[in-house]
Amino acid sequence: MDLLGSTTALVAICLVMLMVWATRGKRKNCPPGPMSLPLLGSLPLLKGQDTVSCLKELSKKYGPVFQVNFGSNPAVILCGYEVVKKALIDRGDEFLDRGKFPSSEKASRGLGVIMSNGERWLQLRRFSLMTLRNFGMGKKSNEEHAQEEAQRLVQELQAKKGEPFNPTTLFNSATANVISQILLGERFDYHDPKYLRVLYLLTEAFRLESSFAGQLYNLLPRIMEYLPGPHQTFFKYVYEIQAFMDQKVEEHERTLEPSNPRDFIDDFLLKMEQEKKNPQTEYTRENLMMTVFDLFFAGTETTSTTLRYILMVLVEHPEVQAKIREEIDEVIGRERPPALKDRLAMPYTEAVIQEAQRFMDFVPLGIVRMAKADLEFEGFTIPKGTTVITMLSSALHDPKHFKNPYHFDPNHFLDEKGAFKKNAAAIPFSAGRRNCLGEGLARLELFLYVTTILQNFHLKRPPGVDKIDLTPDVSGFANIPRQVELCFAPR
Repeated sequence: MDLLGSTTALVAICLVMLMVWATRGKRKNCPPGPMSLPLLGSLPLLKGQDTVSCLKELSKKYGPVFQVNFGSNPAVILCGYEVVKKALIDRGDEFLDRGKFPSSEKASRGLGVIMSNGERWLQLRRFSLMTLRNFGMGKKSNEEHAQEEAQRLVQELQAKKGEPFNPTTLFNSATANVISQILLGERFDYHDPKYLRVLYLLTEAFRLESSFAGQLYNLLPRIMEYLPGPHQTFFKYVYEIQAFMDQKVEEHERTLEPSNPRDFIDDFLLKMEQEKKNPQTEYTRENLMMTVFDLFFAGTETTSTTLRYILMVLVEHPEVQAKIREEIDEVIGRERPPALKDRLAMPYTEAVIQEAQRFMDFVPLGIVRMAKADLEFEGFTIPKGTTVITMLSSALHDPKHFKNPYHFDPNHFLDEKGAFKKNAAAIPFSAGRRNCLGEGLARLELFLYVTTILQNFHLKRPPGVDKIDLTPDVSGFANIPRQVELCFAPR
């Protein structure tokens, strides 16, 4: 009888603890949401769907603002263009800081321009924007670099003689060389083994962070930190890339000429010298290395992967590919390379590129934000320090703004006369003060590379392949396309 009574008491205590856990952190007027299990949070209860689909389903039940627990960390989810816009643009200063994202926090150590907050982020963002522009971003010289790289890309593709191959590494090289000239003051040969190693590490690190193990690390970092698995490989690869960037900084330190800065690193080193007596300075060698890493990573992998996906879409939609080629022949012809000025005269091509970005939904959850103070939002209280997820995917698939949100349809960006039509909900680069630093550069490269490739090649499936699978190979932090072979048949 005593044993039965003790067991009953123990069960009762456990139930009470479970109820306390499920309601802990719930303040008055917080957003609604599903119950949460100890340690595991809300997601194990959600029928095994991928995270993005789960959150969209929850939005149907709880509305555009709701709360879930990722592990033991509560997060407010914003779903739908209107609430995402309100947080990122209308009230952007209140949601300016980065939230909890353990893998990126560990990799960056709070340094650099992507994961930092406060005065550090403000100073590094301002410096990065100014210096990137000074060294060509948004200028004719940068366009010329991209045009030259596009022609080298054509030469490499011609050497394949229409045979099937996986273009991932080649596209990585082409996009990396544009940002590399701004950051490092040099471009690399497409067959340089050291550079190819760095590009391989970039691709794999990005995939690993989005893998199941990467997601599990972000849910349970204190446990996963001590377990082997692909998440540990992610950190190994990131640190190897950072070591490469650190080596480049050392080379610049040895060869710096203060009167003749060559690139982003040189300008940062000069700023460090100016600030060396300021004990509060953010212009440190550690922030330099991490900022260069951030910009190189963002300026290479995202653009390269998007380019690869656009071409995969065009293989599956040959009628769209043919229509772009008609526009190229009419506006540009075959005798000169495409230029940025052509974009205004090529509404269909621009619509296809933007629709492919929307359809791809590259970073579906955006990069996490955090409430800077206790605030009222859409009738709910969001406590200071709460992680906030602005679901870019929900904006890109908002049926109020896109007639066929889950279908590839360039008409989303065309009016009834065939002119290009902007769509405010198309925010693949995020929006507001923390939008992607390199948005302009990415748009430039995508336009020039897509048009240059189609000016010179027909895109086809390999023989015997009936369909290119456009669903993601990995879906987590990013939706990463499958590794596929394509044929670039000369025109």
